[in-house]
Amino acid sequence: MGIFERYLSVWVGLSIVAGIVLGQLFPSLFDAVAALEFSHVNLVVAVLIWVMIYPMMIQIDFSAVKGVGRKPKGLLLTLVVNWLIKPFSMAAIAWLFFRVFFAGLVDPQTATEYIAGMILLGVAPCTAMVFVWSQLTKGDPNYTLVQVSVNDLIMVFAFTPIAAWLLGVSDITVPWGTLFFSVVLYVVVPLVAGVLTRHYLQKNHNAQRLSHFLAVLKPWSVVGLLGTVVLLFGLQAVTIINEPYAIVLIAIPLIIQTYGIFAVSYAGARWLKLPYNVAAPASLIATSNFFELAVAVAISLFGLQSGAALATVVGVLVEVPVMLSLVAFANRTQHWFAPLGTAEK
Repeated sequence: MGIFERYLSVWVGLSIVAGIVLGQLFPSLFDAVAALEFSHVNLVVAVLIWVMIYPMMIQIDFSAVKGVGRKPKGLLLTLVVNWLIKPFSMAAIAWLFFRVFFAGLVDPQTATEYIAGMILLGVAPCTAMVFVWSQLTKGDPNYTLVQVSVNDLIMVFAFTPIAAWLLGVSDITVPWGTLFFSVVLYVVVPLVAGVLTRHYLQKNHNAQRLSHFLAVLKPWSVVGLLGTVVLLFGLQAVTIINEPYAIVLIAIPLIIQTYGIFAVSYAGARWLKLPYNVAAPASLIATSNFFELAVAVAISLFGLQSGAALATVVGVLVEVPVMLSLVAFANRTQHWFAPLGTAEK
C-alpha cells in the first residue's frame, strides 16, 4: 500500500480541519465557488469528483464478470445486502432518529434534508474504496473486481428509481431530471470513459501500459478526494462551528447503520461458508458507501450548503475510521472462516 492508503484517516482528518479553517477565513471565496453552477450541478465539485472517480473506473474490468457463475455466493451476498437491505435500512434508521428520537432537537425542514442525505448514502454502494478495504483484509483481488463491476452495472439502472422512491416515501420532492442527470454525469460518463480508456491502453495485451497510466493518475485521484473534502467542509464551516451537535446527531445513526450492516453481511458470509478472502471484502463492500456519488447528487438536488450535503459529508467523516475498525475486526476473526485461498463452492 502507498502512503495515502496507509494513513487515509490522517489525510482526510487534515483536509477536514483545513476546510473548516479556510471556510472561516475566506467565506466569500467559498460563496463564489458555490455560485459556479450549471443545471443544478456545481462545476468545481463536478471536476473534483471526476478527477477522483475516473482512475477508479479504469480499474474495473467487465470481462471479469463472465466468470461470476463459477463462484456466485459471495457476489450474491453483496448484491442482496447492497440493493435489497442497505438502502431500506438506512432510510428506516434515518427516519427513526430524525422523526422520533431527535425530533425535538432539529427543525422539520433540516431533519428532512438530513434524512435525504443519509438515504443517498445508503443507495450508493461503494466503488472507490472497495479496493483499499479488500487489500487490507488480504481479499481475493479478482473476486473484488467482479463485485465492483457487477455493482456498477446495477447502479447505472437501479440508483435513480430506488433513491427517488425512498426520497418520495420520506415526503421529499424528487426532481427526477436532476437525479437522472447526476447519475449520468457521475456514474455513466466516467464509467464509459474508464472502459474506453482501459480498452485503448490494453490493445495488444499491453498490461504494462495500463499499469503505468494508473500509476500516473493515482496522485490526481488523491487530489480529487482531498480537494472535495476541503471544499465541502469549507462550505459547511459556519454550520459546523455554530452547530457542532449537528455533526454528532448525523454521525450516530450513520455509525449504527454501518456496524449493523456489517454484522448482517459477516453473519451471512459465515452462514454461506465463504472462504475468508471472499467473506471479508464481500462484507466490507456491502457495508461501505460510494460517498462521492452521494455528495454529488445531494449537492445537485438540494444545494451545496444544504442539510443533505452536510449529511453526506459527515458520511465521509464517519466512514474511514469505522471501516478501518471493521477491517481490524475482520482480520482478527478470520479463523471463523475457511482458510485463505479456499475455493468457494
